[in-house]
Amino acid sequence: MWKEFKEFAVKGNALDLAIGVIIGAAFGGVIASLVKDIIMPPLGLLTGGLDFSNQFLVLKGAPGGAAFATPADAAKAGAITWNYGNFVTLLINFLIVAVAIFLVVKAINKMKRPAPTAAPVSKDCPACAMTIPIKATRCPHCTSDLGGVRA
Repeated sequence: MWKEFKEFAVKGNALDLAIGVIIGAAFGGVIASLVKDIIMPPLGLLTGGLDFSNQFLVLKGAPGGAAFATPADAAKAGAITWNYGNFVTLLINFLIVAVAIFLVVKAINKMKRPAPTAAPVSKDCPACAMTIPIKATRCPHCTSDLGGVRA
């Protein structure tokens, strides 16, 4: 069993998957920072200082009817909240990750695409199946007329 596991672990697919997970986790951290530190502050400024990550709606208030500044404060007091701001932030994170991954995959596929092939320089004679130059009007092997224009 150990031998089989070792063979599986060192196969290219398992190693590629492990590397992809590690890079994906690091990439997720970069995207989270991009959204939190770069995208959301200007968006908050455009919306009058609104911080999306702290937006919530109290569904059932806590005993005492106090107002809360953050979802965490409301949860500590025992209120039931709907944290839609956190969802908006995570949705923006997801969309940015999806677009970035799409662009990376598109670039990789473009690099893998085979180079365009050159125009053919030979063809097969329909009568004898020998290879002849593409511009030939008569087969040099069987002398069949290929119906081309003669110079």
